[in-house]
Amino acid sequence: MMKIGIIGGSGLEKSEFFTVIKEKKINTPFGMPSSNLIIGKIQDIDTVLIRRHGNKHEINPTNVNYQANVQALKQENCTHIIGVGACGSLQEKIKPGDFVILDQFIDRTTKRKQTFYENDKVAHISMAEPFCPKIRNLLIQTCKELKYRFWEKGTIVVIEGPRFSTRAESNLFRMWKADVLGMTTVPEVVLAREAGICYSNIAMVTDYDCFMEDRKEVTLEEVLAVMKENSEKVLKLIANIATKLQDWECKCQEDIKTAVIDIK
Repeated sequence: MMKIGIIGGSGLEKSEFFTVIKEKKINTPFGMPSSNLIIGKIQDIDTVLIRRHGNKHEINPTNVNYQANVQALKQENCTHIIGVGACGSLQEKIKPGDFVILDQFIDRTTKRKQTFYENDKVAHISMAEPFCPKIRNLLIQTCKELKYRFWEKGTIVVIEGPRFSTRAESNLFRMWKADVLGMTTVPEVVLAREAGICYSNIAMVTDYDCFMEDRKEVTLEEVLAVMKENSEKVLKLIANIATKLQDWECKCQEDIKTAVIDIK
């Protein structure tokens, strides 16, 4: 049976498009997830929401238990995961308030566990096409129907955080032709693929990164304000694709079957 997992910020569950049924405390072999699971429905589709940074945004990007978050959704039998997160724009044309349906990432994190296979097995999972193409296509189609300002693809640079980037780093990322910058997509996307769950990510642009010298530096308050403003829009987007999602066969579910080496 199809079930949607959402990993995002606090407040998403307050949307008119999300009906909360209960909160559920859960443990996993990798510890506790960032928050209790918020069990509910979107368009009569069973949905499970995790607050990535905790109930009060108290968990910084490095300390998020990404393994436990994804494993918790797997234990709840989620068939699809949609990640929602703030990002800074690295391109003038991509403006605050825009959505980007990510298709690639560049990993600049340094302190995070990126695999479920840590002891007697090793997984060399393919990341050539990291985001589920089937969910991406539905998101693109639905953004067009809703007349949202969005970008059909984009490369995100994922930095360790919690600090923002320097201007030198920002200009380097632009030289790499990256589009946006964020702090949480990796290892979330990698772990979802190891878990055999279709995963896509909606990047919500909150500001321009610091390559624009004539603009004031971004503050956390500004980022959170745009996130709050876009929360209803992103839940409306998810609500409009919910009934189009299917319990389909997908490469996302198959890759892990040929990626694991038993080293016993």
